[in-house]
Amino acid sequence: MNLEEIFYQFDHTANYMSSILIKGGHINSTYHIITKGFAPDYVLQKINSRVFKNIPALIQNKVLVTNFLRQKTPTKNHKNIIEIIPCKSGRYYFIDKQNSFWNLMIFIPESVVYTKAKKSEIAGEAGSLFGGFFNLLNDFNVDHLEETIPHFHDLDFRFKQFEQALKEACLDRKVMSSDAIAFIKEFQNEMLVLHHLKTKRKLPLRATHNDTKLSNALFNKKGKGISVIDLDTLMPGLVHFDFGDSIRTICSSAEEDEKDVSRVCFLIEHFRAFSKGFLSACGNILTKEETNRLVLGAQYMVFIMALRFLTDFLNNDSYFKINYPQHNLVRAKNQMALFRDMIVYEADMESIIYEINTSRPI
Repeated sequence: MNLEEIFYQFDHTANYMSSILIKGGHINSTYHIITKGFAPDYVLQKINSRVFKNIPALIQNKVLVTNFLRQKTPTKNHKNIIEIIPCKSGRYYFIDKQNSFWNLMIFIPESVVYTKAKKSEIAGEAGSLFGGFFNLLNDFNVDHLEETIPHFHDLDFRFKQFEQALKEACLDRKVMSSDAIAFIKEFQNEMLVLHHLKTKRKLPLRATHNDTKLSNALFNKKGKGISVIDLDTLMPGLVHFDFGDSIRTICSSAEEDEKDVSRVCFLIEHFRAFSKGFLSACGNILTKEETNRLVLGAQYMVFIMALRFLTDFLNNDSYFKINYPQHNLVRAKNQMALFRDMIVYEADMESIIYEINTSRPI
């Protein structure tokens, strides 16, 4: 079936005109469906069943959370919350003849996506947007969410995958990545602290986005944050996953595909702006232990992505989309360079969190 035929399996009255592939995602295939006349445009997404083993649960998570957000948000702002369209059969996904899963959402018009925050003001807006999203979900019952990718941000599990990949990798790939392998082993125990706190239930499980890179935030043309998108990884998790992944993408001077690691630097003023926006929008919902571990959360998310990219390289690039043979190794070394620069700024980062937290009204 072609895109037009798939589009008409969903319950809407729009007429298909054309489609544009939306680039940038590592996992799914996503299309902007342009319609005729005054009907809204749509986003049609083919969900990667190799990555997501329980797609009905994934869709159910999205429906539950977006419905909850509408209940908590004034009607005038509903247009900025993802609206998932059911099929004519009543289900919120369509399965084609190749057993591929598709879902359809209304396109949010007049929106802008950034892959890089060129100004700290954008970082601040992203912080307010993700912090507000997190705050709205504070009283959502996390037990209602299915874990659609088991062990997604579980560092202990990722280390086991890494060790298995090392055993099975070809000699050439191990030689090419020897310095990256050494990096992982150097920081392994230090980074497991957050995992141990989660396991011991010292940190509360919350409804988390789990993929809060900058490109999953929509802005209006004036740079004001308007919507959080790409809810495929909505699962129970830690605030540190969402805070940290935002810092990973927003506070780097280069995108994660940059080959020249000398261009990868940590942007401390972006960190200050994002943290202020995020913590202000969160209000007072975070525990003291959660707040005290935010900097560790930022380091953790950079480290785990470096580990995952390296593991995928050793596994012959079986998970992430690549554009050339060493793409995943480049990504891994990019994240390692960012991590090392974050270590340099660690004391400054802790001071910024403390200053923001103590200056906010109780």
